[in-house]
Amino acid sequence: MKRSYSGPQSGKGAVYAWDGDKNVGQGRMEIADVSPPSKVTLKLDFVRPFEAHNVVELTMVPSGDATQVSWNMQGPVPYFAKILHMFIDVDRMVGADFEAGLANLKALAENRAS
Repeated sequence: MKRSYSGPQSGKGAVYAWDGDKNVGQGRMEIADVSPPSKVTLKLDFVRPFEAHNVVELTMVPSGDATQVSWNMQGPVPYFAKILHMFIDVDRMVGADFEAGLANLKALAENRAS
């Protein structure tokens, strides 16, 4: 898989792009807004296997000695995708990726804190 980074090294405007096989597809993710310490907003654009344009929000809320993290993705659903959703459980398809991403975020945060 080809990966590239552009824009600033971190923060608003930082971009990660990828181009992979049929399982990974092609797309890019850009940090659209950062509201420390509670929210990060991303523009997530998929090129293939299906074109899609989404907004992702990571919201952090302190909870005692921990932080509750919510990961939300929203975007338009074209007619073709609505039909496809009748046959494919999208939550099941991407749920494992969301869980893995949150686990990676947790590990990074805990390593940084120690």
